[in-house]
Amino acid sequence: MLHVLVALVLASIAAVRAAPAQDPGSIRNPAGLQVLVETENAQPTLRIVLPGHPASDRAIEVLFPEHVTAVRHGATEGEHLYLFHPGRAGERPAWRRTGQSLEYERDLAGDIHFLARATLESDGVRFHYEFTNRSSVAYDMITAVTDPRLTSIFHDPRLERTWVHDSGGFALLAADTPERLTMPLERWLPNRYMASYTWPVPAQRVQRDADGITHYTRSRRVDLPFIATRSTDGAWTVASFTREVGNVWSNPELTCQHVDPQASLAPGGQAILEVKILVVRGSLDEALRAARRQRATLR
Repeated sequence: MLHVLVALVLASIAAVRAAPAQDPGSIRNPAGLQVLVETENAQPTLRIVLPGHPASDRAIEVLFPEHVTAVRHGATEGEHLYLFHPGRAGERPAWRRTGQSLEYERDLAGDIHFLARATLESDGVRFHYEFTNRSSVAYDMITAVTDPRLTSIFHDPRLERTWVHDSGGFALLAADTPERLTMPLERWLPNRYMASYTWPVPAQRVQRDADGITHYTRSRRVDLPFIATRSTDGAWTVASFTREVGNVWSNPELTCQHVDPQASLAPGGQAILEVKILVVRGSLDEALRAARRQRATLR
């Protein structure tokens, strides 16, 4: 009898070890837009799937977040409290599905409690981050970087379909660099192309890092913390916006959109940051109107 019980226990252990990764399923809105957890990565990644597209479509993949970075009071350099690594190695979050939201919680650096929630709305996804500081350390800055990476019909390595908005209306993010359209890709990439919102435009607008990445800054400030990319067929617009931010930018190799707000975090305090990714079957103007209407609702 004992050997039967031992065999059953060993079989149970083997079954647990062989169990598939946790899959919280997907959420869908009435228009057919879906959000689902990418189980190929242990660390939190979401996919946003267009209506009518298969669940395997990877045109919009979001690192949720790509990193959490903070600056302690009195320090001059930031520190990563979390940094995304691809693949199945590492601890998976305990995902929860609540209504039209997928969320998880974890502790960062021991004393920072972090909640991340993605809520599917009628026209896109709202990303909500909460930080609770359980330590005696003050942070002058903390941010969670939402990183939507666009491929397939949204991939735009030469920034020919990625737009910002200023006092003159819509303009291509990289319009100051027309030579990007004909230069060899190995000269153009890798880079980061930025547009200031509240931060000043630097005097030196093209800077090359020691690691070979060129940083470009647009000559004119934008008048809204908003960046949008059109699909190759012109049918869809994906746009990211937030309430307040220093600048907006893209890494065109990934065609990512960054509108990463920051906050301070006092000892025993809490900070909340939000970003919205619009997915609109329509024009830049439609996306801009939605961003203007909703911007004040973001935290």
